[in-house]
Amino acid sequence: MNDGVIIVAFGHISATQYVCESIAYITRRCNSMVFREFGTDDASFDYECRQSECVQARGHRVMTVSPRYDQYKDAWDTNTPLEITIGNRTETVNFFHTHKRGVDRIFVDHPLFLAKAAIEATKILSLDSNEFFSGPYGENVVFVANDWHTALLPCYLKSAYKPSGQFQNAKVAFCVHNIAYQGRFAFGDFDKLGLSDEFRSSFDFIDGYEKPVKGRKINWMKAGFLESDLNMTVSPNYASELASGSDKGVELDSIVRKQGIVGICNGMDVQEWDPSSDKYLDTPYDINTVFEAKPELKAALQAEVGLPIRPDVPLFGFIGRLEEQKGSDILAEAVKDFLKDDVQLIVLGTGKKHLEKQLEELDTLFPGKAIGVVKFNTPLAHLITAGADFLLVPSRFEPCGLIQLHAMRYGTIPVVASTGGLVDTVSEGITGFHVGKAFNVDCEVVHPDDVKLLAATVKRAVKSYGALELKRMIRNCMSQDLSWKGPACRWEETLLGLQVEGSSSGHEGEEVAPKAKSNVAAP
Repeated sequence: MNDGVIIVAFGHISATQYVCESIAYITRRCNSMVFREFGTDDASFDYECRQSECVQARGHRVMTVSPRYDQYKDAWDTNTPLEITIGNRTETVNFFHTHKRGVDRIFVDHPLFLAKAAIEATKILSLDSNEFFSGPYGENVVFVANDWHTALLPCYLKSAYKPSGQFQNAKVAFCVHNIAYQGRFAFGDFDKLGLSDEFRSSFDFIDGYEKPVKGRKINWMKAGFLESDLNMTVSPNYASELASGSDKGVELDSIVRKQGIVGICNGMDVQEWDPSSDKYLDTPYDINTVFEAKPELKAALQAEVGLPIRPDVPLFGFIGRLEEQKGSDILAEAVKDFLKDDVQLIVLGTGKKHLEKQLEELDTLFPGKAIGVVKFNTPLAHLITAGADFLLVPSRFEPCGLIQLHAMRYGTIPVVASTGGLVDTVSEGITGFHVGKAFNVDCEVVHPDDVKLLAATVKRAVKSYGALELKRMIRNCMSQDLSWKGPACRWEETLLGLQVEGSSSGHEGEEVAPKAKSNVAAP
């Protein structure tokens, strides 16, 4: 999950003489995926890191705020301790800072109080990271609060700051990356939040699920939706799904319909995932050399995992978490059908133990046809993405998805469930194959109809193998701009709609702060 705050500040840039916006992204997890010591490789980190960089590259001052889970490299103590009070509890919070690719990365050195710390960071931290910006971000900012962990921020902004004349022009955009995780707690826990009774109704929630206790609770995500100025998510189709009913809206669909929501598809890290310069590939390639390179990489992949080297059979890959959301249990049933045909399958992932066990049994059940690798293996993930002919994405729900973007960038055709951002990013018969409808979201049962749909779609993809149609689809995939450039422009346009004082659009491609001149917090 992605659960933090991104801060955008509005201020004047003397070097280019135009007004920019200041943005703060708040997240529970460390956001600097640019340097892997700060995070791991998944869609949430890609969003937190690359999106903030691309927004700042258009001329905006951007800060990300997340907890300091570790002693991150080059993140130094700002020597700006702050006492924060919530309810009857007061503790000291410290801030660590680094400046990477034009973005101020702030790490809060305390397990609690992230929301209030993020608000205070814009006022008290004097970040002279480069020649264009200096001093605190100030109060004319946009906070982008990500997922339920940050949903207290708009509440504290309204209850503790705005009544005293602070942050009068500040706005909050609340971004949902996975509505399945909402922050539901016992109803009595509201009293621990340090909020007045006027906010109680925003948290009040009748839970239809029996785990852990059925009945009245508080729901942080509900409050985030109700108390923010704008609600967002990571694809237009996922936004529609959240409002469609209680199954996909997970009992918050009525709130989503009432408040409205904007969906913008994520981009991908086109530097980390570039077939022409991928350090994990012995044969780099681009759209002009893909048809010469991919057979070599396919053979290397088959040899690496111990499958027979056969250029004549289509090779399918799956990379992802082994859990019901990702549809790995549906795949485990579907292979019993489509592996009767002359195809190969490589599955890479870790997750729930019973699903890992199914994965480990693949080579025994289907010798010479299928192999399962139960571990996190970045080089193998890159090799599968490049060497496979097709990549399977059988998710029950997928807010946006990243793996299908990687596949298309590498000329590997995605075979996807018709849900969430997979609908927005993969075009049937043009850049991939769709199963034709969304799978049942009930994770407790593998529905036979879903298994049949997936197997039938795989067989449909197999029929295209070796045909001119497939070459055309490969070229279509690799011709796309899947970077964050377009999404960043749409994010900018949406946040400017909040009309924070002094805001205006940036300049395309203008990196106002590509790197730090120095780290002002360094010893």
